[in-house]
Amino acid sequence: MNAPRVASPGSPAATATPTEPPSPQIGSQQIYFPMKATLDEVTLNGVVYVPKTQTAQVVLSTDGMPLVIIRAQAAGVHYGYLKSRVGGEAVLLNTRRIWYWDGAASLSQLAAEGVSKPQNCRFSVPLAEITVIGVIEVLPVTEAAQKSIDGVKPWKH
Repeated sequence: MNAPRVASPGSPAATATPTEPPSPQIGSQQIYFPMKATLDEVTLNGVVYVPKTQTAQVVLSTDGMPLVIIRAQAAGVHYGYLKSRVGGEAVLLNTRRIWYWDGAASLSQLAAEGVSKPQNCRFSVPLAEITVIGVIEVLPVTEAAQKSIDGVKPWKH
């Protein structure tokens, strides 16, 4: 980070426009902090918030729906709230595809405990809803696993 500079009276840093916040002062001189800021996420009370442009709109109401991990014959592994299941077809809400996980030996451990190496995992961006055909396994997710899985940053290029 660059060191702060002291602005002389009448300089651009000392004469901020009304839309700019005032610079801190030491005595009669203002301090100018040259920096670029990029805000990717903010955490409040343990909840991570990101700009709307970075995520899909997710369904907010999942009351009464179980949180599950499903394994499909050809569609891979998915995590989300089970809206419905008829035979081998399942509809998930607030869902993420689990491409690769590290820090759990199996899907059973992933559903029970989550992952111990979230930085190595590849979980997709969230989708509001997905229909998966060819479901061959449905695992209920514990609260501990939910916290761990939700903590994995979306994998994208």
